[in-house]
Amino acid sequence: MKRDLKEDIDAVFNRDPAARNSLEVILTYPGIHALILHRGAHCLWQNEQKLAARVISYGSRIITGIEIHPAAKIGRRFFIDHGMGIVIGETAEIGNDVTLYHGVTLGGVSWNNGKRHPTLEDGVIVGAGAKVLGPFTVGKGAKIGSNAVVVKAVPAGATMVGNAARMISEHHDEKGNPITTKVNDVNQQEKAVQAASTENPADKKPTNHTARETTFQAYGIDPMSQDPVAEAFAKMLEHIQQSENRLDQLQTAMCKIDPNFCKKEYDKLCLEDLDVIGKSDMNEIGAESQ
Repeated sequence: MKRDLKEDIDAVFNRDPAARNSLEVILTYPGIHALILHRGAHCLWQNEQKLAARVISYGSRIITGIEIHPAAKIGRRFFIDHGMGIVIGETAEIGNDVTLYHGVTLGGVSWNNGKRHPTLEDGVIVGAGAKVLGPFTVGKGAKIGSNAVVVKAVPAGATMVGNAARMISEHHDEKGNPITTKVNDVNQQEKAVQAASTENPADKKPTNHTARETTFQAYGIDPMSQDPVAEAFAKMLEHIQQSENRLDQLQTAMCKIDPNFCKKEYDKLCLEDLDVIGKSDMNEIGAESQ
């Protein structure tokens, strides 16, 4: 118990810059209180003292605002930040070095007996208000964005945002399938192999993307990431703008053949008609296309 408590306190210092000393953490952090009480309740549950375990769990809920079923399995260095409104179901399993923010639900979508709640593998971060619902696995190092609703398995290292949650990853598509870059030209393949063999890892400089991956992302979301729905709308609007430019060119050509054709006008789509994407985003897209 002493070792576990020390690891829990160290986890707080590693992931919460507001923590100042161990005494403050022990006395004022509800996540620590909930973990201590859960360990006692879980021990009683495993020894067939289920009523006593549920009483301790209920008392922990009243004191901390965190509801953890005594049967839930929780690994080491589990960190609950703020904690109010967290619900962890009976068959939930949590690995090591997992972080949950307030308002998170690890719930089930079935009334059947057996596995009903999710399994979070090592290093998972779940942002505030997120709902992870169902008997599936969230892979190692995955991040669930704030207020996301996840109802299907998440690959390791992926980032899920939105409702229903969509994946943000340079290496996977939205369905979790790995993205492979195909090189059709034989010469390009040979150059790629030669570059990989001659490259010195010590000389390789970390990119901004790599630097962001090595840092802790609060609330489980990278501030540099964009909503995939907004990105899809931006791509559609960019395509529409290119199509309208092409129509203008065709109209100019037709007017040289038939001057009466110029009298026919068509309605164009303007930014004021759409509130989904701001003008600043479209200006950036226009600048990139130019």
